[in-house]
Amino acid sequence: MRQQAWHVLPWLDVAKALDVHPAKGLNLKEVRRRLQEVGKNVLAVKKGTHPVFLFLGQFKDFMVLVLLAATVVSGLLGEIADAITILAILIINAILGFVQEFRAERSMESLRSLTAPEARVLREGMEQRIPATDVVPGDIVLVDTGDRIPADVRWIQAVNMQVEESALTGESHPVTKSISPLHDEFTPMADRQNMGYMGTALVNGRGAGVVVATGMDTEMGVIAGMIQSVEDEETPLQKRLAELGKWLVLISFLVCVAVVVTGILRGEDFYKMFFTGVSLAVAAIPEGLPAIVTVALAVGVQRMVKRQAIIRKLPAVETLGCATVICSDKTGTLTQNEMTVRQIYSDGRRISVSGEGYDPKGEFQGADPEKERDPLNSALKIAALCNNATLTKKGVQVAGLFRSKGKDAPWGIEGDPTEGAILVAAAKAGIWREVLERKQKRIGELPFDSDRKRMSVVYETKQGRKAYVKGAPDMVLRLCQQELTRQGVVELSNERKRSIMRANDEMARHALRVLAVAEKPLADAEPLDEGVEQGLTFVGLLGMIDPPRASAVKAIRVCRQAGIKPVMITGDHRLTAEAVAHELGILRGENGGVVSGTELERTSDQELSERIMDISVFARVTPKDKLRIVRAYKKRGQVVAMTGDGVNDAPAVKEADIGVAMGKTGTDVTKEASSMVLGDDNFATIVAAVEEGRGIYDNIRKFIRYLLSCNLGEVLTMFLATLVGLPLPLLPIQILWVNLVTDGLPAMALGVDGSEPGIMNRPPRKPGESIFARGLASKIAVRGTFIGLGTLLVFVVALFMGVNMLGARTMAFTTLVFSQLFHVFDCRSEERGIFEVGIFTNLYLVGAVCISTIMQLSVIYVAPLQVIFKTTPLVSWQWILILCVAGGPSVLIGLARLLKNSWQGKTVIAKG
Repeated sequence: MRQQAWHVLPWLDVAKALDVHPAKGLNLKEVRRRLQEVGKNVLAVKKGTHPVFLFLGQFKDFMVLVLLAATVVSGLLGEIADAITILAILIINAILGFVQEFRAERSMESLRSLTAPEARVLREGMEQRIPATDVVPGDIVLVDTGDRIPADVRWIQAVNMQVEESALTGESHPVTKSISPLHDEFTPMADRQNMGYMGTALVNGRGAGVVVATGMDTEMGVIAGMIQSVEDEETPLQKRLAELGKWLVLISFLVCVAVVVTGILRGEDFYKMFFTGVSLAVAAIPEGLPAIVTVALAVGVQRMVKRQAIIRKLPAVETLGCATVICSDKTGTLTQNEMTVRQIYSDGRRISVSGEGYDPKGEFQGADPEKERDPLNSALKIAALCNNATLTKKGVQVAGLFRSKGKDAPWGIEGDPTEGAILVAAAKAGIWREVLERKQKRIGELPFDSDRKRMSVVYETKQGRKAYVKGAPDMVLRLCQQELTRQGVVELSNERKRSIMRANDEMARHALRVLAVAEKPLADAEPLDEGVEQGLTFVGLLGMIDPPRASAVKAIRVCRQAGIKPVMITGDHRLTAEAVAHELGILRGENGGVVSGTELERTSDQELSERIMDISVFARVTPKDKLRIVRAYKKRGQVVAMTGDGVNDAPAVKEADIGVAMGKTGTDVTKEASSMVLGDDNFATIVAAVEEGRGIYDNIRKFIRYLLSCNLGEVLTMFLATLVGLPLPLLPIQILWVNLVTDGLPAMALGVDGSEPGIMNRPPRKPGESIFARGLASKIAVRGTFIGLGTLLVFVVALFMGVNMLGARTMAFTTLVFSQLFHVFDCRSEERGIFEVGIFTNLYLVGAVCISTIMQLSVIYVAPLQVIFKTTPLVSWQWILILCVAGGPSVLIGLARLLKNSWQGKTVIAKG
């Protein structure tokens, strides 16, 4: 049954195929048989992992296992503080990972909550109310306004029926339903007007349908299956850090073994060398790496909250930083989700209307709407009177004198968005319904329905009764015999009708939704029926659109500068999507840049993958299409961000490298499947997240550069001293102290550094790029060598000057610490030196270095600590030597970069 294209069959044939009598429904015996055959009408949920095992699974990572071993070693060495710190870091990371995975598993529960709890069905000729889980294929389902559809149905009765399907199809307006069969088997889901789908809701009318699919066979069930089939993937950062951790552990282990073996061969005490090697290993293994990544991402989360983005998964921001494609829904994200009248056609003139959203401020270019005899004035009066929407401020209806209250409050509408748009257009001309109704009173209404495609109202005026009509241009125009012009009412010729329809077609080509307005004086005795709509006087056309957000236009410009491809994926019609995309700057004349869902249906995955980079707009797409689009981009090696709000978006949002849900309009299903939620549903916020993500990745590179340079310096100091036969320049406890003082607060402070200037003017990094790319490895090697050789130099000079071993080790110990504290300022930028970046532009870092300096001075000058750390006070000449060796490279490199960047015109001196 699932494969049948029910929408192309007459409804009687559907009933026959499902062996059900449309007027009686199924009998109870047949219901029990079908229920046993197809099962309950529920969405199956894959059994999740038990929370205990989910938590323990966080400790499987190789780096985590090594750090656990480091915790044990630190404890055996008596470094309880180090052991507790490492363990706390691991537990915090495990909790964060557990919460993310646990919440991800809840997305299916959110999906199940959308299904109807009960259903009204026709069985054995009687209407019954049953649990929706007991609905079976062939059941005749009855629905009314406000009901949620319990299964997929083929409508057999539809009375003024409109269904809200945006969560499933992406269609931004309620869909009018009918019972007529369609002719194309590949008709997109959003255009199947004779079908109803599980989880969608009636917003108007009533109807009946025969159930064609239940449970996992429904369109909602297909989405449920796709969500469960999507596997979670590691982010680019997680992959790079896992690879880095393994190499660091291996290299550190080999070097430390070499130090131990060399020392023993030279005659050093085995026990002493063993603990030296272990201490060096603990110092060399970057146990602070998970902590700094967590801190950097957490700081990014806090920054993003201020910019209306709520991060549900910590790696999400960093992943956005390497995004190469952003796939975005149109309505409400790229556009304002506020219908706005842009053009009016009246008396042969095209009149442009300015203003944004529902704020009743704007200008009319090409006519004066305040002139009573101008047809534009009449068109706007009809728009205000033939209307049931209401303008609001902060959700409160406003009228008359109250319009001036709360001047800063945002405007909104209550009612149909289309009616709201033309009501606002009238208000821009100073035409308000409540003012007009002081002189005339509504006495009747013929509401809009899907067959008539128009709405009419009748008012009692001082001149007598008058009918005002609005509706689809073709339907209204065929009822018109006259036209209102500036010269008065004239006969409407066939040529003028064709001219008006050409104007309508031109508006439609620019994706405007067009309504025609007309009027007619009535006799007092004329009955209030459809006869009042005959012999109308045409007044004008009003064209409206959901306009692009100004911030989205700017954000798309930034995307292009940053080497990111913006893509629109929408359930709206191709014409609408194409016009909006041109306004936004997504389409700039690209050949073949727009593809519809029908075309996608006929395109293989291989063909889509080959064409995907040339396409910028996907219109009228299905949930399956969205998933295919994301997978096609990923197959081409792209890092994809995908936005969504409806249930239909959830599988693609989960499949994307970074899923972004809408906070205002998004369903719980999509939010649970996402990594990030937008508080303002604004595309510009995604671009802000991209900028934040790039900054965070830069900060992580800064930390890795700093950490590994310092660790390399420590290892080289010990290795080279052992290799050339020098006494050990550092004791095990001193090595551990260096690790604590330099790898702690200063490294953490790098994680909160601000972004580099021009960060959005460079292309995204390649997904497979090594974390050591762009010269980072050479920077680490060079500076690590300087630190190691500088420390050894001070140690050798001290011995040469006759300083005893205690003093020489204290000098080497202090040189190593201060070399790293100077170097932390170099690591703030890969292109600029300390004189350009500025010392005081990161006060957290300054504070951290000050604390580390005080800690180091305390172990040199506080008597009890001197005993523990085997140090002695230093004199002036020793400090001069230490500071020159430790700080010299930073000063020289800073000056060299200043001169180089000044020569190239890149210098930006930061102010503290």
